[in-house]
Amino acid sequence: MAEHLTVDILVIGAGPTGLGAAKRLQQLGSTSWLIVDSNERPGGLASTDVTPEGFLFDVSGLAVFSHYKYFDDCLDEALPQSTDWYEHQRVSSVRYQGQWVPYPFQTNIAVLPKDEQVRCLRSLIDAALEARTRPATDKPQNFDEWSVRNVGEHLNEIFMRPYNFKAWAIPTTKVGHLGDLDWKVPMLIRHQMDATWVGERVPVPNLKLLMSNVIRNKVTRHWGPNAIFRFPAKGGTGAIWFAVAHTFAKQNKRFGTPGTVTKIDADAKKVHMLDGTVVQYRTLISTMAVDDLAEFMGDVQLQQMCKRLFYSSSNVIGVGIRGHRPGCIRDKCWLYFPEDEYPFYRATIFSNYSPFNQPQEQTQLPTQQLANGQKPVSSEPKPGPYWSIMVEISESSYKPVNHETILADSIQGLINAELLNPDDEIVSTYIRRFEHGYPTPSLECNGALTAILPYLQQKDILSRGRFGSWKYEVGNQDHSFMLGVEAVDHVVSGGIELTLSYPDFVNGRAK
Repeated sequence: MAEHLTVDILVIGAGPTGLGAAKRLQQLGSTSWLIVDSNERPGGLASTDVTPEGFLFDVSGLAVFSHYKYFDDCLDEALPQSTDWYEHQRVSSVRYQGQWVPYPFQTNIAVLPKDEQVRCLRSLIDAALEARTRPATDKPQNFDEWSVRNVGEHLNEIFMRPYNFKAWAIPTTKVGHLGDLDWKVPMLIRHQMDATWVGERVPVPNLKLLMSNVIRNKVTRHWGPNAIFRFPAKGGTGAIWFAVAHTFAKQNKRFGTPGTVTKIDADAKKVHMLDGTVVQYRTLISTMAVDDLAEFMGDVQLQQMCKRLFYSSSNVIGVGIRGHRPGCIRDKCWLYFPEDEYPFYRATIFSNYSPFNQPQEQTQLPTQQLANGQKPVSSEPKPGPYWSIMVEISESSYKPVNHETILADSIQGLINAELLNPDDEIVSTYIRRFEHGYPTPSLECNGALTAILPYLQQKDILSRGRFGSWKYEVGNQDHSFMLGVEAVDHVVSGGIELTLSYPDFVNGRAK
């Protein structure tokens, strides 16, 4: 006989947003709530996988940094010992024309060849002079226009456009720059990226400082909120969220098959589960992608609204290697790749984050293949040392991916970047694809959300999270967690959801 449950608040999804909601409900002493997720392990897009050979890979490139003391306190409660964490100073670079340029690229042109420095400075000066004659009310209409105004045409051409196309999987160019994509103009106009999300995400060069650095041959590194970040010593990023979920009472959580949603009846306020359980709720906090939510609800009107939202898919590829890391990346955290000879837009030296992200040196593993694709001379297990690297490849209808060759293409890209030698021994590989990778901050996005979110709230459904509320500018782990916390406060006591409603305030305020 099917089980029937009744709760005041049902939370769908045990990623950071759902866990934030559940944590807040636990702290408030609420008892009539339930969190469900189809995955056995919590974490969502912040979880960690382990290969059969013992290499850990986060399911996306993550770093733990924060805009909120509440978030920090919850993490310290989850992993309370100083030995639970490693703290890192971000050291990142951009691969450009065969050299490593310190990140941020646009503030470190001092390392580029002199001719490139001159082109960059000329276009930056042109942009600065044009800005002096522009009225304050003249705001950039899209991300490409914002980039031209803030970094100049040349830096936009050699870095911003190619990198952001690889990362977002849509062209950032204006209609006048479409070239052979002209046949897609109507759709591209809709897909063009907005500039309202930029905030603290994209550094803007200070022209005087940049010129000074060029003359003095200096670089600047410590920019942005993630200049210092921490990482769990064991278990990857997913260890954080496993620890948070572990504190919940058994009756308040259902993961795996019992937590798999098959249908949402918004009118009756019932959610049907794969095992036959029916959960009656008063308020639903959904952290699933809002377009998926519309499908589970069978709501045709909502489905039409969601057609104005766009996203890219993500492919995460991990490689475990026997040997020592190349000297050029022994202190690196992650690397950026704007050029076409590398299929990925970002690489993370995952073994640099923790010595426990790969097997210990005495572990004996067989070589699966050489980096050049050839079979090893011997398949007998041998000891390490080992290291690992993880790359990310975006995907969309504008930027398709060959899934049959994605691993080989990624390894060849690592060879092209001189991060692997052709005869390096690969002992482990990892591939995972996410249909919903990153929400696209398109020109239509905010307009669509102003219709979608109130429509759902009228049905006592709060759609929150990276793809629940579809706001990239508040899509980091700390933001996502607090979207859940603040959603609960709103339901329980009418609290203001600062992260959802005021992203600029949240990202600009001190801890």
